[in-house]
Amino acid sequence: MLPVAAGAAVAVTSLWRSGMNRVRRTYRRSAGGLWSRLPVLLGIYLVSVSMLQGAVLPEDRADLLFHSYDGGGVSISGPSMLVRKSFAGNFSASANYYVDKISSASVDVVTTASPYTEERTQYSVGMDYLHDRWILSLGLTKSEENDYLANSFNIGISQDVFGDLTTISLGYSLGDDEVGRRGDAVFSEEVRRQQYRLGLSQILSQNLLLGLSFETITDEGFLNNPYRAVRFVDTDSAIGYSFEPEIYPRTRTSDAAAIRLRYYLPYRAAIHGEYRTYSDTWDISANSFEVGYTHPIAGGWIFEGKLRAYSQDRADFFADLFPSSQYQNFMARDKELSTFSSNTLHFGASYDIMRSGWRFLERGSVSFSYDLIQFDYEDFRDLTQSNGLAGEEPLFGFDANVIQLFVSFWF
Repeated sequence: MLPVAAGAAVAVTSLWRSGMNRVRRTYRRSAGGLWSRLPVLLGIYLVSVSMLQGAVLPEDRADLLFHSYDGGGVSISGPSMLVRKSFAGNFSASANYYVDKISSASVDVVTTASPYTEERTQYSVGMDYLHDRWILSLGLTKSEENDYLANSFNIGISQDVFGDLTTISLGYSLGDDEVGRRGDAVFSEEVRRQQYRLGLSQILSQNLLLGLSFETITDEGFLNNPYRAVRFVDTDSAIGYSFEPEIYPRTRTSDAAAIRLRYYLPYRAAIHGEYRTYSDTWDISANSFEVGYTHPIAGGWIFEGKLRAYSQDRADFFADLFPSSQYQNFMARDKELSTFSSNTLHFGASYDIMRSGWRFLERGSVSFSYDLIQFDYEDFRDLTQSNGLAGEEPLFGFDANVIQLFVSFWF
């Protein structure tokens, strides 16, 4: 049996479990580095949170989420609905519907193409099976947009050992994507992705929890954006440079490891810290640090605050301005492959409603979260602020606002 403080962790962290696990989208075109990394970071974080529950099935519940992102010329919003229901004693099924409405006029788009608007829909189903002290989880996801189709399968297993003080988890995901290009019926490419995950959580004391995770991702196929271009010095051009399509390697392997600690204070609050490191075969290395505080108060409220700092080095084939056309075998000008840093300030609040239940509903909660994210790029320049000298334009940077509002019901 878990210590009292560890058991309280389930209630204290209900905010994250109820809504954040629907933030899965990797915005591929120009939503900035936030969305290309956030699903992975949140996934790792939520794995560690779920481990605190031990070998139990997910709760029967329904969640309705609305999310909004605005920053860097990109606006993204949409709803999501997730339903979970257990049956036959040892099984739990889930279904999720998720929509993204994207409007982009980011610096990547306006300098080489026209602004655009599109919509992506995603459908997911999952199944969990509980047996003794271990849980087997299976999931299928399908997403569609006018120029990108994605299908993925994932499997995971977790096992409680050493008197339920330790939880070990293993996971594997396989994705097959089909890439298209608007206005080009002939263009068609494929991407194959594989992810291997290993996690461990350990109760160190009555109040202290440790989480460790490691993952490896392999990508193969068309890994760049069919709409993005690189720029190169062109003395015949009036602006001093011209554009040509990006050329990426066809393979990429990345590794990420994280360590996190969570300490439960005597007055039911909790503090947590996390460090994560990342590296890949494109010579990108990154580090992030995070510290947060969660505080429940009387009347059913839970408040949380968090600070996060992230930094990365550029890919070895990235350049803001190449010396000439076809300068090397691989060339990229994606700002998310450049050298940059970001800082995130997060605030969240959750309020329990219907705590005494109503008809078939056991209880409900309303939650809100807000993130302010500041991006600063060290070798990617803003071409919309040209000063007439190629390669000496101001460095790019922007602030992003992320809002999530969701309602959860247990039954």
